[in-house]
Amino acid sequence: MQDSKNISEINIDNQKIIDNKELNIWEAFIPVVVLMGLLAYNIFFKEGTWLGDYSNQFILLIGGLVAAGVGFFNKVSVQRMVVEVWENWKSVFVPIMILFLVGALAGTWLVSGIIPAMVYYGLQVLSPEIFLPASVIIAAIISVATGSSWTTSATVGIALVGIGSALGIPSGMIAGAVISGAYFGDKMSPLSDTTNLAPAMAGTDLFTHIKYMAYTTVPTIIITLIVFAILSGTIDTTGTADVSNLLNSIKNTFYISPLLFIVPVVVIAMILLKTKPLIALGTGVILAAIFSFIFQSDVLASLSESNFQSIINSVFIDTQIQTDNDKLTELFSAGGMNGMLWTIFLIICAMVFGGIMDAIGALARITNALLSVATSVFGLFTSTVISCLGLNAIASDQYLAIVIPGKMFKKAFEDKGLAPENLSRTLEDSGTVTSVLIPWNTCGAYQSGVLGVSVGEYAIYAIFNYLSPFMTLLFAAFRIKIKQLTTK
Repeated sequence: MQDSKNISEINIDNQKIIDNKELNIWEAFIPVVVLMGLLAYNIFFKEGTWLGDYSNQFILLIGGLVAAGVGFFNKVSVQRMVVEVWENWKSVFVPIMILFLVGALAGTWLVSGIIPAMVYYGLQVLSPEIFLPASVIIAAIISVATGSSWTTSATVGIALVGIGSALGIPSGMIAGAVISGAYFGDKMSPLSDTTNLAPAMAGTDLFTHIKYMAYTTVPTIIITLIVFAILSGTIDTTGTADVSNLLNSIKNTFYISPLLFIVPVVVIAMILLKTKPLIALGTGVILAAIFSFIFQSDVLASLSESNFQSIINSVFIDTQIQTDNDKLTELFSAGGMNGMLWTIFLIICAMVFGGIMDAIGALARITNALLSVATSVFGLFTSTVISCLGLNAIASDQYLAIVIPGKMFKKAFEDKGLAPENLSRTLEDSGTVTSVLIPWNTCGAYQSGVLGVSVGEYAIYAIFNYLSPFMTLLFAAFRIKIKQLTTK
């Protein structure tokens, strides 16, 4: 075990769910119903802009106010609510710091040429004979590097759909391959906001979450690759897949060399050696900044009059590197720490909603009702998966499909003696990846729009996405890698 407490242990020690015998199950569900109703109104009638860019955050706060009203009716003091919200905020302090560092990492890895190098070498995997599995691999590499399935689809994904369509491959298959690879990266990359969000909600740390998630994710992506390899053998392709223009654009803008991979190798080594996440990620930021001065002086000069100022900007604010290719210019952008504020505000607002729900006893009442139905460990996993799928359909947002079940099932997993990484893995296996399979979900609508392929066309080929929740239930059913909760 690590010498110091990890995030999981801190959260477990501090977390307490209050049981309020004054509250009945119907009252406990009032804030949830209001929350779901407002989210549905925001999506279906206001197209997600009802209260501006931070609509979901404000709706969580409104849900918290409704929960407070239910609490007042059931004689819960304001002091108790404030204390619980404060405890929740303290429990996510480290994850929020990690998110800020993730933003800084994305920015510095961009200007240092690390992310462009990953894109450059990833594109060279492409081959017409194995186009579909190659598309999965390319999308996965780029998504791991950027931490964004949306960015991957909107850039390289569009190019792959165009190239594959010219080769005579059905666009639904190509889109399914791109989305499968993109969401593999979205799950496994420490740069991904959902990969940071899930452990923050469950009460474990980022790297424990990624390591534990690999048990279900790696078999799923292997099966996905096998299926696409078989599909590729059934399709006659014509022509060639020419990505030389993209490769030339990258080389004309950045200095590309395998030496750039020293930085991610060092960070991965530190992770494997169980270095604290803040130290590992901070080291990645510092090394990338040094590599920027050494290898990418021209890039830094194009961003600002001062190379040092360019580095500072990449850490804190938006950075976009201009190339002679519009799609690459769109890909080579990062938000720095500023880009993480939306997710951080979501976590803070979720902690307000969850803290008040804790204080009034609503979470205890709801989880007890769920536990009365899900009496077995498998039943608990199944209830979590169903909740994530339901919220993806009802709330139309993958973040809320992680935040709400994460908060509500956290105590239930602890009561069953299950380590929090079981919950964080299940949240990603069923919450993150299935959002793209629902046409009215923000992810489904986005992917369909940018790739020019309807959800109905690609859903059957998004093998990784619909197989993931079944894989997590399979592991739960046979008790494979179901870690028990241990305390010091």
